[in-house]
Amino acid sequence: MTASLTAAQARRIMLAAQGFGRRPGSTATMRQLQQVLDRVAQFQIDSVNVCVRAHYMPLYARLGPYDRALIDRAGNAAPRRVYEFWGHAACLIDVNLQPALRWRAEKNREQPWHRMQQVLTEHPGLLDKVMQQVAERGALTARQVEHDEQRTPGSWWNWSSVKSACEWLFYVGELSSAGRNTQFERRYDLPSRVLPKHVFAAPTPSEEEARLSLARRAAAALGVFTTPWLAEYFYTDRARAAVALDALVATGEVEPVTVKGWRSQAWLWTAAARPRKLVGDALVAPFDTLVFDRDRLLEAFGTHYRIGLYTPKADRVHGYYVYLFVMDDLIAARVDLKADRKAGVLRVQSAWLEDGAAEAETAVRLAAELRRMADWLGLDDVAVADRGDLAAPLAAITG
Repeated sequence: MTASLTAAQARRIMLAAQGFGRRPGSTATMRQLQQVLDRVAQFQIDSVNVCVRAHYMPLYARLGPYDRALIDRAGNAAPRRVYEFWGHAACLIDVNLQPALRWRAEKNREQPWHRMQQVLTEHPGLLDKVMQQVAERGALTARQVEHDEQRTPGSWWNWSSVKSACEWLFYVGELSSAGRNTQFERRYDLPSRVLPKHVFAAPTPSEEEARLSLARRAAAALGVFTTPWLAEYFYTDRARAAVALDALVATGEVEPVTVKGWRSQAWLWTAAARPRKLVGDALVAPFDTLVFDRDRLLEAFGTHYRIGLYTPKADRVHGYYVYLFVMDDLIAARVDLKADRKAGVLRVQSAWLEDGAAEAETAVRLAAELRRMADWLGLDDVAVADRGDLAAPLAAITG
C-alpha cells in the first residue's frame, strides 16, 4: 500500500533533506560546511552582488552567521571540496560528483555556441595557445591570457576570442576553475591541478551510471519529489531521469507516496528524516537549491516566486532581488534586500506577508533574522522602506 503524507509532512521532509532546522549553536566550521554540501550537492554562482553573492547565502540560510572564507577555501584552495561546473546552472558542485558530470562536458562538445563556432573555424590554433599558456603559467583569467599576446588592429587574437576560447575549454572540461579573483573572474587551470588526485584519477562511469548517481544525489537532497523535480535538480533529461528513478525504486532507495493536495505522483527517499516538528528561521536567496525550481516551490509550498531581477522595473511586483523567509515549515514572507555598504545599512526595500503566516510572529522573527544578517554582512543598521503589507509592522520592530 502506498504511504500517504500531508502537505506539512512533505514540507518538513523536504526542508530537513535540504539541511534546514539544524543551525549550530556556535560559529560554523568546515565540518558543518561539508555536512550542508553532502545534503544539497551544489551552490549556484551568480554575479549579482546587490546584497551578497548567491553562493554565500545557502550556508548562511542553514548555518547562520559563518566566516565566508570557509567557502572561498573550499573552492579556491587544495584540497578542494567543491569545483565549478554546470549543475542546475553554473554552480560550485561537490567535487566528488565530478566523474558523474564528465558526460556533460563531452556532450557540450557537440553544442558550440555561435561565437564559438566562428572561433573554432577561423582560429583553429587559439585553443592550443590558451592551453599552452595555462599549462606553463598556472591559473589565469582570460584577461591574463590575452595580456601577454601582441594585440594589433585586425589581429585574430582579441578579447572576445580569448574569452570564448577559455569558456569553451571550461565548458568541455579541458580547463577547470581554480577559483575567482576579486573581480569575480574565473581563474582557469588544468583539471589535474584543480581536482583532488583521487577525483581526477577516478574512472569515468558510463553515462547511464553517471545519471543514476546524479538522480540518487538529487533524490536524497529533495526528500520528497516528483519526476520533473528530480530531473531539474541537476538539469537533466526528464526521460533519462525517469529511467534512473525506476532503478532507485527497484533497489528500495525510493518509494512511491501520495501527498495531499499535490497534483502529481510523488516519491520519497526512503532514508529521509521525517521530523514531526521543524523549528528555525532562514532567509533564502533566489538561487538556493530549496527554491530555484519555481514549479517545485509552488506545488510544495504554495509560493509563486519571481525575483524581479529580469523583469522591467514597472512590472516588478515584489522588488528587484527578493529573498524568501522560511519560518519553521512555512514560507512566511518575502523581502527585497539591498546591502548599502557605503551607508552601512541593510535596506529592506519591500516586505510582504505570505498566505497562512501570522503577521505579528512573522514580523518579530523576520526582524531578528534581518538583524543577524546585517551583522553577518558587517552592516550597522536595518532600514525598512514603506512598501509591502509587512513593511509597517516590520519597521515598528526594527526601529
